[in-house]
Amino acid sequence: MGEVFAKDAAFAAAPGEGATAGKHEFKVRDLVYQRHGGKERLGRLYRPAGTGPFPAVVQIHGGAWNNKDRTDGQNTALDLCNAGILVLSLDFRNAPEAPYPASLQDINLGIRWLKAHAVDLGTSPNRVGLYGTSSGGHQAMLAAIRPDDARYSALALPEARGVDAKAAFVIAGWAVLYPWDRYNLAKAQGKADLIKSHRTFFGESETAHVEATPTLILERGEKVHLPPALQFQGDKDEWTTVEQAERLGAAYRARGGAMDVAIYEGERHTFLNEHPASPNSVKALATIVAFIKKHAG
Repeated sequence: MGEVFAKDAAFAAAPGEGATAGKHEFKVRDLVYQRHGGKERLGRLYRPAGTGPFPAVVQIHGGAWNNKDRTDGQNTALDLCNAGILVLSLDFRNAPEAPYPASLQDINLGIRWLKAHAVDLGTSPNRVGLYGTSSGGHQAMLAAIRPDDARYSALALPEARGVDAKAAFVIAGWAVLYPWDRYNLAKAQGKADLIKSHRTFFGESETAHVEATPTLILERGEKVHLPPALQFQGDKDEWTTVEQAERLGAAYRARGGAMDVAIYEGERHTFLNEHPASPNSVKALATIVAFIKKHAG
């Protein structure tokens, strides 16, 4: 892969700390997965020790489509790697730099990049899936069901022209599944920062919010790819109700896909990131690991 690893950072090999601690040793490093618009985009690679091939996850961070980077959700990335799962956590264009669908273009390319370099990194193309949380969960679902969308796949990957962005599975945690509903909730609650985030990413109108709503994409009958899917959240999530989560699950299954919906009593938005040692977080992590190994192990 030549210069791809020119920006690798030096991290020490260490056993992970968390719900699956002690199972695997691994190394963590930063690498360049694309250069676009004169800027390098980094991914943080968490690679278990050994030859593999390991199940693999492209991790898509949250941050209301406008904030955060590849370090968001690092506790989960460490725990997944410690369970023998390779993780590539992506930086991508947040909305202040470029609005929708720019982030989906970077994510689509990141999936193709990992699949193209899978063997060298210790996995295989058919083991690469997606994991995203909050706005990253929303984008993970979009990337999974629309891998061939011409807007999302607009960035060329010269070293792998024949590689597609189809994922082996997709996992969405406390995903913002209905952006227009969340926008209206934010307005009703006077959440100025969230209102601004929506407007920066989608614009002020309903059109783009609705166009990029996974459930409505399925219910409209659009052409989709439907890898095995898991969505999970708490029943006290501030932005997506249990009924909305189950509606997506029903729409996914109605189109011929398989989706598990896991609801954790009493939990709010971001619970696994903020409280990784809580009983529900431990259960959620175990469910995620089992799901990945079932579909990519």
